[in-house]
Amino acid sequence: MASGNSHKPAMASGGERGDEGSSNMFSLAKETEQAPLANVSSEQKFCDILNPVLQRCMEEITDLIMEEIPKAEYVSLLNDYVESEFFLIDGDSLFITCARDLTLERGQNLHFFYLVERFLFDLTSKGAKYVIVFFKDAEYIYYRTLDLLSLRTALITHLRNNTQTPVHTEFSNCLGSDWQHFLEENYPYFLIIAEEGLDQLQTNFLHICIIHTLSNRINIVLTSGQESDAIRIYGYHIHSGYHQWCFFQQHKTGIKNLYLTLVTYMKRYCSEAVLSLSGDKILETLITKVHAKITALQKAIEDLRYIVCIVTCSLILEKYSQDNQTSSVKQRKPALTLQEAEDLIRMYCLSVVFLQHLPLSQRAQIRLIKNEWNEETFLFIQQHKLCEYVVLEHLATQTSWNIDFSVLPDLSDNLLLKNIAFYYEAEKLSGFDLDIGTKIKRDYELLWKHITTLIGTCSIGDSFPLRTTPKHFLEKKGLTSKGKESKKTFPNPGLIPVKNTLVDKFTGDILTDLPFLKSDDPVVVSLKKQKDFDERLHWHSRRPLSDDYERTKGQLDAAKDPRALRNKQKFQTYQRFYGQSLEGINSKTIVTQPYSPKKAYVDPRKSKQTHKTKAEMIVEENQKRRQAEESKKEERRWATLSVTVEEKIKENVTSGMKYLQEFLKNCRSASVKCTAEMAALNVCFGMWMECCDKGKISTNLDEAVEVMRIIHSMLIKYDDLLKETDFQQIGKYLRALGFDNLAATLKYLKDSEDERKKLKKKLSKYAVGIGSSRFQLQYMGHYLIREERNDPDPRVQHFIPDTWQRELLDVVDNNESAIIVAPTSSGKTYASYYCMEKILRDSDDGVVVYVAPTKALVNQVWATISNRFNKVLPAGMTVSGVFTRDYRHDALNSQILVTVPQCLEILLLSPHRQEWAKRIKYVIFDEVHCLGGEIGAEVWEHLLVMIRCSFLALSATVSNPEHLKDWLQSVKRYWQHTEAKLAQNSTAVTKVAKGKKGVGMQKTSYKVKLVTYGERYNDLEKYVCSLKGDDFAIDHYHPCAALTVDHIEKYGFPLDLSLSPRESILLYDTMVKVRANWPGKHELDPEEFFKDKIIITKTEARQYEKQLKKELEMWIKRGLQNKVREVLGLLKPQPACSAEEEMRTNFPCFVEKLHQMNKLPALFFLFRINAVENWANEVYKALEKKQKNKQIPGSEKEQLLTKKRKKIEKSLAGQKDDKKVSRTDDRITKMAELQSIMDRLEKIAETPSDCTYANDQAVDKEVFYKIFHRTRFMKKHKELQKLTLRGIGYHHASVEYKGRQMVEMLFRMGFIQVVTATGTLALGINMPCKSVVFLQNSVYLDALNYRQMSGRAGRRGQDLLGNVFFYGIPLPKIQTLMKSNVPELRGQFPLSVSFILRVMLLASKADDKEDAHAKALSLLKHSLLSFKQPRTLEMLKLYFLFSLQFLVKEGYLDRDGNTTGFAGLVTHLHYHEPSNIVLVEFLVQGLFHKLCQRSTKASRLFSEEVMERLVLVLAHLFGRKHIPAAVVNSKRKFYQSKVFLEDLPDDFAAALHDYNCRIQENFGQFLQIVSTTVDMKQEYRLPLSELNFSDTEQLESQFASHLMSCSEGRAAVSPFVCLSGNTELDLLNAVTVNSVILRTIGITAANIPVLSSKMYDNQGRIMPLNAYVLDFYKHGSLTAMKQDNSLHEGEAYYMLRDFALSIKAISVSLCELCDNKDDNVVQAFEQLSQEYWEKLEKV
Repeated sequence: MASGNSHKPAMASGGERGDEGSSNMFSLAKETEQAPLANVSSEQKFCDILNPVLQRCMEEITDLIMEEIPKAEYVSLLNDYVESEFFLIDGDSLFITCARDLTLERGQNLHFFYLVERFLFDLTSKGAKYVIVFFKDAEYIYYRTLDLLSLRTALITHLRNNTQTPVHTEFSNCLGSDWQHFLEENYPYFLIIAEEGLDQLQTNFLHICIIHTLSNRINIVLTSGQESDAIRIYGYHIHSGYHQWCFFQQHKTGIKNLYLTLVTYMKRYCSEAVLSLSGDKILETLITKVHAKITALQKAIEDLRYIVCIVTCSLILEKYSQDNQTSSVKQRKPALTLQEAEDLIRMYCLSVVFLQHLPLSQRAQIRLIKNEWNEETFLFIQQHKLCEYVVLEHLATQTSWNIDFSVLPDLSDNLLLKNIAFYYEAEKLSGFDLDIGTKIKRDYELLWKHITTLIGTCSIGDSFPLRTTPKHFLEKKGLTSKGKESKKTFPNPGLIPVKNTLVDKFTGDILTDLPFLKSDDPVVVSLKKQKDFDERLHWHSRRPLSDDYERTKGQLDAAKDPRALRNKQKFQTYQRFYGQSLEGINSKTIVTQPYSPKKAYVDPRKSKQTHKTKAEMIVEENQKRRQAEESKKEERRWATLSVTVEEKIKENVTSGMKYLQEFLKNCRSASVKCTAEMAALNVCFGMWMECCDKGKISTNLDEAVEVMRIIHSMLIKYDDLLKETDFQQIGKYLRALGFDNLAATLKYLKDSEDERKKLKKKLSKYAVGIGSSRFQLQYMGHYLIREERNDPDPRVQHFIPDTWQRELLDVVDNNESAIIVAPTSSGKTYASYYCMEKILRDSDDGVVVYVAPTKALVNQVWATISNRFNKVLPAGMTVSGVFTRDYRHDALNSQILVTVPQCLEILLLSPHRQEWAKRIKYVIFDEVHCLGGEIGAEVWEHLLVMIRCSFLALSATVSNPEHLKDWLQSVKRYWQHTEAKLAQNSTAVTKVAKGKKGVGMQKTSYKVKLVTYGERYNDLEKYVCSLKGDDFAIDHYHPCAALTVDHIEKYGFPLDLSLSPRESILLYDTMVKVRANWPGKHELDPEEFFKDKIIITKTEARQYEKQLKKELEMWIKRGLQNKVREVLGLLKPQPACSAEEEMRTNFPCFVEKLHQMNKLPALFFLFRINAVENWANEVYKALEKKQKNKQIPGSEKEQLLTKKRKKIEKSLAGQKDDKKVSRTDDRITKMAELQSIMDRLEKIAETPSDCTYANDQAVDKEVFYKIFHRTRFMKKHKELQKLTLRGIGYHHASVEYKGRQMVEMLFRMGFIQVVTATGTLALGINMPCKSVVFLQNSVYLDALNYRQMSGRAGRRGQDLLGNVFFYGIPLPKIQTLMKSNVPELRGQFPLSVSFILRVMLLASKADDKEDAHAKALSLLKHSLLSFKQPRTLEMLKLYFLFSLQFLVKEGYLDRDGNTTGFAGLVTHLHYHEPSNIVLVEFLVQGLFHKLCQRSTKASRLFSEEVMERLVLVLAHLFGRKHIPAAVVNSKRKFYQSKVFLEDLPDDFAAALHDYNCRIQENFGQFLQIVSTTVDMKQEYRLPLSELNFSDTEQLESQFASHLMSCSEGRAAVSPFVCLSGNTELDLLNAVTVNSVILRTIGITAANIPVLSSKMYDNQGRIMPLNAYVLDFYKHGSLTAMKQDNSLHEGEAYYMLRDFALSIKAISVSLCELCDNKDDNVVQAFEQLSQEYWEKLEKV
């Protein structure tokens, strides 16, 4: 339908609504029936009764909302929470969205309930936690459309009684205090709501609700444009902000007055409309009648459907009886007579009885009647619906009567009633008389009997005959689009035979059951004949063709140009420098060692002692002598340093102890270490005594903690070196601290009881005042001894690996595969580098591939490798290479390739890169949890099933690693079986070249191990920050405070919710406080649990924590939920409520507070690019202002010195040409004076230490300049550099990589202390810090990102405790983040048409066919989605077959499965399906040739008009970004951009329509066939309530069989949607697929490669494409992108860059594929590519 058509569609389901043709005719039929939904005119319009002030208020509300909608982010709403964030659904928005569904016929109640439940079930099945709210006042809106009023009431009652869904109806409106209290108490994350209602009244109502919600810091998600796939739900998300709160506060009174006026208007005019229909003066009269009738009927009938029928019919007949008696009164509208009303009631009763007995399987075949009710009948139905509404309201409130509401969704069926009426009006009269059946007749007569009884005095006719009047209730309308469409038939199913080994192997088990076409079938005969496609050579000229790898820019490759070589050398030097900043490890030279089988590494602790030889004894003696000499040197060194160390400790305990640790780290002599620590112990205890004597004991007992910390260290490390005097000294200190119980456990202590008492009395004032165990847990938690191994592993230098890390090294040594799940910063990456070293050591041609999810991480790992490894290799080979979409460097001639998943997939799917692929010995997948991500997840899956070698898969956040391991083990079993078969063919065996140095064969392992480690080295403590007065309150957030009793009962404690020792003590104390008589109190008292333990280890503290958690769970099991609830409540902090703007304004003060608390360096996470930059600049401005304020006293002095400097410079300039010798001395004097002034000025201008966060001592000037200088040509280099000089930085994806690297390096080195960042730092970037701060609530702040980001806190080796601060994050959100488990890895839909074409290209053109077939088959068979799901695998096989059908029909494959025609261009642009296929369609039809015409033959360039039209076409294909529909009619002003993309030119639009029709027809047949595999038992149940309508007993009734005799196919669509007349023809339309498809089929419209020329939201409004691509081409301004197109400049740049890359790929492909280099299309694309890149380079 054209956008200018006056007949606006009522709703679409997120698909295409713009193409003309039969595939969209059905939609018009729906619109025709939906149009009257709210089409009742009011006597006086609402806008007419508003005064100018209220009118203006309403306009301002609407304007504000229209400003926010363009900024809405289209995101995944649930974000992978196992238990999602709590959110709200506006019930009326849900109601109108489903009531206006494109596939729903008005009055088809059961279909409507199915749509509602399907929407809610989709949310529920994805883990959503929500509440539905129906406001009481909203009910008045429906009084003008009474069928909707009744349906709304039925929906509320159904949800409450038949589902577990929480429904609230107690709130009158959104402005009430009770609603406000509900929001504050529950704090939902967002509200799903519509921004447009049935009419303007409802729209106003919704807008007031939206603005109120946003003002309460609750986000909005629009119902418009929502879409869903297999594992996610997407929608437009509007973030709440401070300006919305300000707006609401400013207009609060006006909004309340506006709302009161709105409600008063609805009550007045809508109530009048209702009363005019009911015939009663007040509605209460009707309610009284209903109560009386239900009471009379209560014992006679129990079935809800019959009760409603009997009561409503009796009420209607009474009304018409009264109307007939008062017929003299002038009727306002035409009405039926009593006899005519009786006829309608009889037919209605018959339809109700049919509903009672007909199974859904039979009803799904109902005929679609095209006639509509006439005006009198429509009025009658509305009157009946009013009665139905009152009856349902009454029944819903009944408590004494146990009513079964299971039939509530199916009270009536409008189409069934039409069928009955049509039969009696058009068929029975012609002599076509059918028996209704015995059961039907019996129940029908029972209904009529009860109706007659309830009417009382009124006289009505008998039950039969059904029709006593000739009145026609139906009237013919113009032939509906549905009627026109009915002439179209579903294409005959039939597959074109494809003779291909791969196809047979994958789908052979289902081929026999499928229909195939014969070779002489017209479809087969008319197949497009295309030239065979060879990936390497042009089909005609035999010119070489390039692939995706060769097209990637080799910007770092060596060239003959000396300048290029010099640049390459500079880059390599910088890479090593960058790598050194990551680890600080010097490069290691690897020497290839010929492989020889060797024994696995044996743990020295487990090895048996053997007799030493004489030579070994001599070596041992020499080592002892050298050690003794070294020890003496270190003794002398300590003697020199001891005084300095003691002074530093006395000056500052923390820094002094760090200084001592540095000495101990480099000291090898244990005796010297023992002496040094004993000296430190004496100094620290002396300081403690001094503090106690002066009464200056600090709250954290720093000195006492250091005393115990040193005692722990000495007893653990030097127990055998300590003398008796040392033990006595330690015992004295322990007693002084009040720990007599610990002193008593020491050896050599022989004090008598009297001596101990005397000593205790003397030292009593130095006691800490608490028990030893409590002291260690509460004050020394982060210092507790970790159980680390102290035996080095010869395989690893620089550190001693833990047991689980050694297990990883064993995995690599054994050539096994492993999934490694361990926390961030736990050390799992070292296995990767050990694996790389092993491959480098084993041979010169083995390859290890490191796969990282982002280019930033690729660059980091590449730099680390460049710095870590060095090796002499044969000419042309290098140690490491890189391959990303932007560039490649030594990718195929390196031993270690670092790449992103998409690029490795390109290499593995390339038919002619197999020899390289066979060299791969190991693949390392970093951040493998990206397998469950939104974008590119299927590529990770493809790689894991395609590789034949061993692998390491690393992640910190996988909640179902066992499932992942089982899946990958099944893949390895496939390869074990396949490679055994390949080995039988000698040509497939990889032969080892004889005599080649360093090449060896290792035994292949097919075992997949799972290595998990759950302990973080450092504890994380969380804090909530809020403003209290002029200062910040930083409240500790106990992890248990995030839990609820229900959560613990249902899920237990989250696996990664750990407590620090201090938090364990706090939990115990709270439990004792709540339950004083707790029996386990003594047993779990820390003094009892750790009885007399002088050293409590971290492991023991963890055991104590587990016991406390176990005890809390036992409380719940014993019924003490209230006690547990009280414990959790007491642990919860009570931060002050702070406005968002206040928090932002005071952010620099908060950073300063962290600085004072010694909590820097810190990462500050936000989720908007603008905010990242702005907040960093706010901190800079605050420091600058602080410095200016400090410089005020010296400003006059500075001015005088400046004047004097200028005067001397002027004088020196005048002497420049004076050659007199006498002037020389004077000149020297002045120059010296000038230098002195310059020095003084520099000192004045120097940044004071308290006005910067930069640590000047961390980096020397040369290194700093080297890093700084590299960013000089960046666009924002001045801003970044000025921030850097103050120790501040920001980091997000739109910052150029050199700028990001500068921030990363200087932060790691310690120069920068404050960095604001987006999630770009979440995935593996090495930037550990002391603290992590979350500054902004966002839909992107989910359980996964929270763990990734918070994991950066606590630098191993530097910090023993990490800190996480929540700054302005609502408590409910914090609660959700902390208690939510990370998401499980679930499979994505693994196939697409382009991917299947790439697989067939590999299989048909590969150099090694057997290897290629094995890979292709593994790709197809082993999707994670179908693992242990045979029905899903069968569906994927069918999808594969029908994709092949499409490719064969379109000429990309021949009937043997070989690639032909433009297959190469389609595969090169596989990122952009279906745009890549449509582009080829345009090329084949010659549309680009028609467009690309030069103005004159002599002209070399194409005109600007031609280029703009070319960009317009391409903008419809690539970089598509839709704008929410509401923006189209907003009053926004645009300055440089047009913003809304124009329609495609007519010829291109027609070609697109033809393509869509073909693809829809092909996949419609697929859906028809795959529907035979589903579980129909589930399809006959409502999704959420699981109410069953699958009674298989067919009713014996000629009449019923006649009514249910639709000849159109309906088996492949949901039986519920068949009730509205939908058929399998709707499978041919991508718009209606999601609504009609069988819900258990496991596929959505997103898997059908349709390209919508126009997109409509679910209210039928067009969602235009953002014209940013064309706008930028015209004006070249990124500022306009932000101002008009609502895109951040950085985001816009990268989107434009992606578009330019697409143009470049097309241009290169066309240039290679076309014989004629002067072809207009080839040259037009070349010109466009060049111009677009030039424009990008300018910005």
